[in-house]
Amino acid sequence: MAQVTASERHFPCEACGADLRFAPGQTRLRCDHCGHEQAIVEDAAPLKTRALGELHLHHALKDSLPPGAMEEVRTTRCPGCGSLVEFQGADHATECPFCATPVVVGTGTNRQIKPQAVLPFQLDERTARAAMVSWLGGLWFAPNGLVEYARKGRALNGLYVPYWTFDAQTDSRYTGQRGEHYYETRTVTVDGKQRQERVQKTRWYAARGRVRRFFDDVLVLASQSLPRQYTDALAPWDLGQLTPYREDYLAGFTAEGYTVGLEEGWARAQQVMAGVIHQDVRRDIGGDDQRVDSVDTDYSAETFKHILLPIWMAAYKYNGKSYRFVVNGQTGKVQGERPWSAWKIAFAIALALAAAAALAWANQKGYLG
Repeated sequence: MAQVTASERHFPCEACGADLRFAPGQTRLRCDHCGHEQAIVEDAAPLKTRALGELHLHHALKDSLPPGAMEEVRTTRCPGCGSLVEFQGADHATECPFCATPVVVGTGTNRQIKPQAVLPFQLDERTARAAMVSWLGGLWFAPNGLVEYARKGRALNGLYVPYWTFDAQTDSRYTGQRGEHYYETRTVTVDGKQRQERVQKTRWYAARGRVRRFFDDVLVLASQSLPRQYTDALAPWDLGQLTPYREDYLAGFTAEGYTVGLEEGWARAQQVMAGVIHQDVRRDIGGDDQRVDSVDTDYSAETFKHILLPIWMAAYKYNGKSYRFVVNGQTGKVQGERPWSAWKIAFAIALALAAAAALAWANQKGYLG
């Protein structure tokens, strides 16, 4: 079972004391109880010039980051799903954001790297739900009942999901082979008749060289609580809209702590970089075809950020099966578990068989002459 840390930040309303909530797509907090609104005081500097807190990768891997880059959080294990739930301030009890089991504060703590940046929610819950229902409705053979249930079901949960981003300068030396096509004409016999045909062949030449590339913000999911294939499919994200981390943006939402460590995240980022470098090498070799024998890459200027990205999440139980869906809180892109309607599939098969039988009968009677 994945271990997860998650927390919900609380900001009291100046007018009535109830909790304020960040208003997606805006720069203010709103009180759902009395309607009072409170502005988030932004940094006066233009977004592109604000420091987003890039950290030195190797200092972090050696656990030698400045004290201000770290934080200590209280955690306890959820008795329902085994997740690690984080508590803030004087809170002593909460609800697990992944299975809704009540949990009470334990004695454990967890030292982790603070988020450097956050991408605030741009879509509110109603807009995210509409996107999800539209996506479900557009799926072939999706159960109508599930679509309706999703339309009228409980509210989606807004969740800030942790990611790592990595920057690096790469210098790669490679060896391989460049293939150049040429053609030969040969005589072949088909049905007792001879004819000429051109046959493609390839001459291979040794190749070696060097490619360099700077990688900026290679994105790696730092969570194990959500299916990676779903969150990966929510891309692309406009990371140009990242803003320096402020807890105000988390008001009323759940923020998940990372459970994919920095070292594992860097290893995944290197895999992503290796795929891009491989394509660079093929282009550098040139010719009509390429073989890559070896690539040796040096990395330098490696930095990283711990960032939070916005996701709306829904989980429904329908006809004894659980379905989970995620919505990109910036763009509205939807991914989830593919539901199937058995009766729709059976009806489509029956319709196809009937059509095939009718076609065969018409052909037999000569109507299709």
